[in-house]
Amino acid sequence: MEQSIYYLSIPDLLWIFIPVIVVIFIFHLWNLKISTPIYAMFRMFFQLILIGYALDFIFDTEHPAVVIGILFIMLAAAGLIALRPLKVKTNTDYFISFLSVASGSIPTLIIVIFAVVNLDPWYNPQYLIPLSGMIFANSMNAVSIASERLFVESQRQNDLKAIRATVLQAALIPITNSLFAVGIVSLPGMMTGQILSGTSPLIAVRYQIMVMCMVFGSSGISTAVYLSIQLKRNSRAN
Repeated sequence: MEQSIYYLSIPDLLWIFIPVIVVIFIFHLWNLKISTPIYAMFRMFFQLILIGYALDFIFDTEHPAVVIGILFIMLAAAGLIALRPLKVKTNTDYFISFLSVASGSIPTLIIVIFAVVNLDPWYNPQYLIPLSGMIFANSMNAVSIASERLFVESQRQNDLKAIRATVLQAALIPITNSLFAVGIVSLPGMMTGQILSGTSPLIAVRYQIMVMCMVFGSSGISTAVYLSIQLKRNSRAN
């Protein structure tokens, strides 16, 4: 199989902004704030440009402290962004969010780099940072959904066990849907990237199984930790 990937020029890339513009126009027609998707797109664009240059430097580093520092920044950002759906947030809420994401992500990442992939060296940034990003992002999304659903469900009912079950199930809907759809509806990012670069589909499948398991596990653990702490706080407050 040819070990190459199609070159993507900037003019070619501009075409993909057509559906983005359509969505923004729909926001306008439906009287929604178009500033939110526009800001999100600009932020995505500049963040990816910056990280592209940063990764050029990071991938050349041979010092684990630099890589650990980058991972901590990623983890801290995930903890902050996870609470975006909430209108009212305290420093304690941010700490709980950070702790929850870390509780599910760090043990999972350790298993991946030391037992599954066996990185050598263990801090190899070319593998560690992308894998960490996938784990942190999915844990962040699960905690984010949980924080919003917890607020809503707490207004509807007082049964803490029922709230916990409902919120956990809702928070894991995206990753659970991915488990059902992978290989049938979609070929996820890592698998697609490996196939495009010429890797054997059978090897790509193994990596994708690893990815699906690690993001489901980390998301579930992070959500469970978040709900356990927040529900205990709520019960004490009442």
